[in-house]
Amino acid sequence: MIGFNIVPLLPELFLTLTAMGFLIVGVSQGNRSTAVLTWTACLAMVIAAILLLQISWEGQTILNGMFVLDEFSGLFKLMILIGLIISLALSVDYLKVERMARFEYPVLVMLAGVGMMLMVSAGNLLALYMALELQSLSLYVLAGIHRNSPRSAEAAIKYFVLGALSSGMLLFGISLIYGFTGSIDFEVIRNTLDHAQGSTPGITVGLAFLLAGLAFKISAVPFHMWTPDVYQGAPAPVTALFAMVPKIAAFGLMLRVLFYAFLPMSGEWMQIVYFLSAASMIVGAFAALAQDNIKRLIAYSSIGNMGYALIGVVAGTPEGAGAVILYLFIYMMMTAGVFSVILCMRRQGLMAMQVSDLAGLSRHSPMMAYAMAALMFSMSGIPPLAGFFGKFFIFLAAVEQGYIALVIIGVLSSVVSAYYYLRIVKIMFFDEPADPFDRGMTLEKRVILFISVIFVIGFILKPNPIVDSAMAAAKALLL
Repeated sequence: MIGFNIVPLLPELFLTLTAMGFLIVGVSQGNRSTAVLTWTACLAMVIAAILLLQISWEGQTILNGMFVLDEFSGLFKLMILIGLIISLALSVDYLKVERMARFEYPVLVMLAGVGMMLMVSAGNLLALYMALELQSLSLYVLAGIHRNSPRSAEAAIKYFVLGALSSGMLLFGISLIYGFTGSIDFEVIRNTLDHAQGSTPGITVGLAFLLAGLAFKISAVPFHMWTPDVYQGAPAPVTALFAMVPKIAAFGLMLRVLFYAFLPMSGEWMQIVYFLSAASMIVGAFAALAQDNIKRLIAYSSIGNMGYALIGVVAGTPEGAGAVILYLFIYMMMTAGVFSVILCMRRQGLMAMQVSDLAGLSRHSPMMAYAMAALMFSMSGIPPLAGFFGKFFIFLAAVEQGYIALVIIGVLSSVVSAYYYLRIVKIMFFDEPADPFDRGMTLEKRVILFISVIFVIGFILKPNPIVDSAMAAAKALLL
């Protein structure tokens, strides 16, 4: 019998109803209401986070097992809401200056957020797919929301076509898994695999297709082909959203699928994830070396960073899963700071998107340059900044399980990627100055950049609360 306890669903229900209310306001007030709706959406995210914190995270299951709220999903939802608030705050000024204010923008971000939150709480394959598509359909539209930009339209079409292909692969995998296990429920699948005399080839193939669909969402190689073009073509705040939040949700979903439903098949899926991790780190490190467009560089950087995070998945332990959660949070905070600088790169009324446009930034905006340098050092993994500890915990979890070769690939890739991060620092401080940017940072960008820099620098002073929360969430998943 399906339970009707809606308390665990309150944050998602609140955001959904708020988004519907925004549609009514937007239709009546037009696009002039965009800024107000965007800031109100940030407030709605804060209220959703408060609601989430008021609900017990002690493993509640509702809707006949389709929805699960535990410490794992609760922490991921909190991270998702933080990322959504940051991305919305970064977009307000951009939408106004670029004259692309659309009241649908905050509505789409909120609905994508609902999809992401449902993803990490999915308890069966049907809930997984419906939540994934709610997120994806919203993101397809956001990629092309700058209607007067051919690049934005091209990004949306590429993202939609390849996203539809990945959804087809995901559905094919789900159908195979259902056919061979007789259920779409994660708990039933796990029990079936536990009592089976070894896994059948059909389930293995189904899991491979399921993983392919999820790998697309985190832009892991070889399912990364959409990422550079979509990052470059989408409006800058949408790119910031893509870089920060959807990958957190996709990783949360992947961890729940692999570490819970398919834990008895860990020997099979670890081989696939091992390849995804190694390939992503190598391609992300070397492909970024040739990039001069800063959004394409960030795209390849994100591919490499997802490769590092996958090392923790390969480890297959609570420590590995906890390291993944910690790494994702650190990466989100670093990316937020980087995009608060990127969104200030504007000359003669146009966005300046080349790395060379940062030349001599230390002369015109020294505080921005030093903040960006701190973030680049952190992304490079230089101690004692937060980025170093993110990689350290990932590598440590893998070494404890004997994956030395994968860790060596990770370390070498990190050394290669340090080149293009430190190249940005060199350009900002040592190249001949380019013209100053049109305007300084808005208040919201200053706040986000300040919080980001304080986080990466001060992480070493008080790491335990974040590390302990990540490890506790991982253990809750593996109980």
